[in-house]
Amino acid sequence: MTALLVLTLLLTAAAGTGVVLTRNPRRQVFAIAVNGIALSLLFMALQAPDVAYSEVAVGAAAVPLMLLAVLVSLRTDRPNRPVDR
Repeated sequence: MTALLVLTLLLTAAAGTGVVLTRNPRRQVFAIAVNGIALSLLFMALQAPDVAYSEVAVGAAAVPLMLLAVLVSLRTDRPNRPVDR
């Protein structure tokens, strides 16, 4: 059990570091989702399945989907259109 705990802690630390070091916003959203999955695996290893399921729902699904929706709405690669007056 100790080896599993150490592995999940290292995975969580690596995923968190990936979130911090990623500069591209779209890649960062996916890194946040991976971090949520890593945290849920850690919670399962700590025998807290209810927290793990909540982390999957919120940290790996809801938050990344909201962030992707914001990125789509803030997309800057559209050509400038004239403003109707």
